[in-house]
Amino acid sequence: MFLPLLLLHLGGTEPGEVYNGRAGSLDVHVPRLEGRVSVDGTLAEPEWTRAALLTGFSQFTPLDGVPASDSTEVLVWYAPDAIYFGVRAYEAHGQVHATLADRDKIATDDFVQIFLSTFDDGRQATVFAVNPFGVQADGALVETGSTSGNGFNNAIVRREAADLSPDFVFESKGRLTDYGYEVEVRIPFKSLRFQPDKEQRWGINITRQVQHSGQEDSWVPARRASASFLAQSGHLVGLTDLQRGLVLDLNPSLTSKTTGRPGANGWRYSGGGPELGGSVRWGITNNLNLNGTANPDFSQVESDAGQFQFDPRDELFFSEKRPFFLDGSEQFTTPNQLIYTRRIVQPVAAVKLTGKAFGTDIGLLSAVDDRASSASGDDHPVYNLLRLQRDIGANSRLGVVYTDRIEGGNSNRVAGVDSRLVRGAYSAQLQVAGSRTTTAGVTATAPLFFGRLIANGRTIGFRATADGSDPDFRARSGFFTRPGYSHANFQPRVSLYGKSGSLMENLTVDLNLDGLYRWDQFATSAGMQEEKVHLNANLIMYGGWHAGASVLTEHFGFPSEVYAEYRLELPRAGGGADTVSFVGRPSIPNKDYVLTLDTPEFAQFSGSLFLLWGHDENFYEWASGRILWVQLALDWRPTDKLRFSGNYQLNQVNRRTDGSLVNVNHIPRLKIEYQASRPIFIRLVGEYTSQRQSALRDDTRTDAPILIFDPAVGDFVRAAPFDRKSFRGDVLFSYQPTPGTVLFAGYGSTLRDPIDPTDPRITGLRRSDDGFFFKMSYLLRM
Repeated sequence: MFLPLLLLHLGGTEPGEVYNGRAGSLDVHVPRLEGRVSVDGTLAEPEWTRAALLTGFSQFTPLDGVPASDSTEVLVWYAPDAIYFGVRAYEAHGQVHATLADRDKIATDDFVQIFLSTFDDGRQATVFAVNPFGVQADGALVETGSTSGNGFNNAIVRREAADLSPDFVFESKGRLTDYGYEVEVRIPFKSLRFQPDKEQRWGINITRQVQHSGQEDSWVPARRASASFLAQSGHLVGLTDLQRGLVLDLNPSLTSKTTGRPGANGWRYSGGGPELGGSVRWGITNNLNLNGTANPDFSQVESDAGQFQFDPRDELFFSEKRPFFLDGSEQFTTPNQLIYTRRIVQPVAAVKLTGKAFGTDIGLLSAVDDRASSASGDDHPVYNLLRLQRDIGANSRLGVVYTDRIEGGNSNRVAGVDSRLVRGAYSAQLQVAGSRTTTAGVTATAPLFFGRLIANGRTIGFRATADGSDPDFRARSGFFTRPGYSHANFQPRVSLYGKSGSLMENLTVDLNLDGLYRWDQFATSAGMQEEKVHLNANLIMYGGWHAGASVLTEHFGFPSEVYAEYRLELPRAGGGADTVSFVGRPSIPNKDYVLTLDTPEFAQFSGSLFLLWGHDENFYEWASGRILWVQLALDWRPTDKLRFSGNYQLNQVNRRTDGSLVNVNHIPRLKIEYQASRPIFIRLVGEYTSQRQSALRDDTRTDAPILIFDPAVGDFVRAAPFDRKSFRGDVLFSYQPTPGTVLFAGYGSTLRDPIDPTDPRITGLRRSDDGFFFKMSYLLRM
């Protein structure tokens, strides 16, 4: 307190105004100062004494409407070229959790999030988060009404989480203090898009995650009984003469990749030659950016985590990680994921326009992909993706999507219209779309529809969904994997709340009623293809413990399209065998049980457990089976620089008839990270996969051997037993002082057993392939 009093005595400054969230002081008049401070984590400069002070935080999770247990103060002011935030987080009840984590990996720490809605539309915001050391996490939040978590806890009332994939350039530094921690943040206007108005009005909210209690505090006294968290934001008012300046980012890159495989004369390596590429971003206006790339490097610093495909009808989803596609990715969000940029494998060149113009959000991307990604190997697939969204009223919007993928004489085009309407605790989302697909001169058109109504009451709520698509609907620029079905879902829930600090803070019970029909059999006497009744209970306890339990009752009809390449081998009456079609049981009843447990984020460790067991589909033989599914995750942080992250997944199916094994998968994965400093880390990842399967038979019906079509021999062959093992190891050195400026050097190797399935004499894990890669890029901001 001495420094501010001295400065006032000398007449150098005047104290800023105080804005208490709980008192309803939510319109913040931010002072404009001409100074520039050093971002060192110490709020000692005179400018901080004149900053507006945001205080009076409330708890939002797990119990809203009560004062925050720990006090938080946020100072804010702006200069012509940047906006500054200073955070004083007081911690009187527990230990501050802080590590020297990698970017976007601060979820286990205490942290503060800044939500800036620069277009003040109540539905999207840029998010900047910092932990007590100033380690950054950032991204974009576009509210769509979607839920997070697995399907057994998505009824819990929670706000939507930000997508942390995009990265923005900003400065931050923090330090621990005797009262808690202090953080200083500078966000340049070059890193933001905002309105062209001379005087700006931005939406703002600040949240603070306190790990020792598991509570999230909010400066705005936001209520859970609302369809929108961002619509409850406060405002920064009176922002004038913001100088974004010339926004021109050049990002050249140099990459080299060498891959090795065993050959006839020993181990052989290919590649290794340096490749030049790069991207450019130009800020055409304050709210419109143009990106271009040529020969971009899309190497990933870490391989995708292993996934097991239990249901053969579902395609595995992998998140987008490539920098060119992440900038402005929030502009391409659409229901049913009709845009999925990972369909573009390795573009020769691409251009993208994102931002806002004429009151409309714009996302436009065109790319020419490499020939290797085409079916023929000779054509360059061409993609054009367009997404337009326009605000309607305070928080609602109307959107249009158009995509096309052209590959030689084949094409796929999708067009659709969608809207999200929000009023209080209610929201409705609607979509109609159609596809036109030409393959080998044959053209098919097909429709899609989607509708969802959500009532997000604090105690009682529900979500109701109806959607469907024609069997010929295709979205080859999107992630829509199961056309040809109609679907109806109704999920009512009840949430009960304990007192703040009590053992039980929140209990949510919901009933999930779900029905799936063939497209042409919706609400007909043919009945449902799948019917599910799930009873779920989820408990949040003091300190951040989460526990859940579910009982699943289901009936699944025979999905004939999945088994089109299955046959049965039946004996002839006079000797020999016949190959006949695989029909399968018309319906399989299921009864499963689920338990989940998530520990709090303790100072040095955290963990989670997912356990499912009971009677479920044996998809390998289309029979009722005994299933066991285990997912275990442990995170150990012995120091503020070292982190061990372990995951284990077990999937096992046994026959109910005799208990014999059908299939079992074990996937343990260990990741070790050492963060030498904020920009430098070393990462080691090891993943072991073991899959064992018995010879398949027509269990519960004929017990005849199952045959599966083998394209290598051009005929149906017996589904023979196998035992496969593999190990993948990766090591990575990374230097990343700012987004876009990076140096990566890594090595990865895969070992397999058997290395040659046709030679049973070769056993044990042996190296089957490996590779080295190097990448260097530099972000030049004009």
